[in-house]
Amino acid sequence: MRIAKVLGNVTLARGTANWNGARWKLVVPMGFEELMDEREPGGEELVAYDDMGVGCGEWVALSEGTGAARPFFPEGKPIDAYVAAILDTVEIATGREDGTGKGTES
Repeated sequence: MRIAKVLGNVTLARGTANWNGARWKLVVPMGFEELMDEREPGGEELVAYDDMGVGCGEWVALSEGTGAARPFFPEGKPIDAYVAAILDTVEIATGREDGTGKGTES
């Protein structure tokens, strides 16, 4: 599972019957440095299935690969990424005295 930022909505003109009522979001996974500095993610975007109603700019827990289809067992859906949770806060233990995760000057 990875942390991702929601960039926007994806609208399908047509899709498989399994996707009726589905919502799709454009998300980008965030790396450690992006989480620490709260800067915009620069990774590769992907489309994720959303049944939680996330909004643009929110951080989510993203399940990918075969694990993304698990919530739909035994029916199954042909998806690669699933919004598993909406994140309120993310705390990262840095081990640094100043709590920023950045080096301190001597």
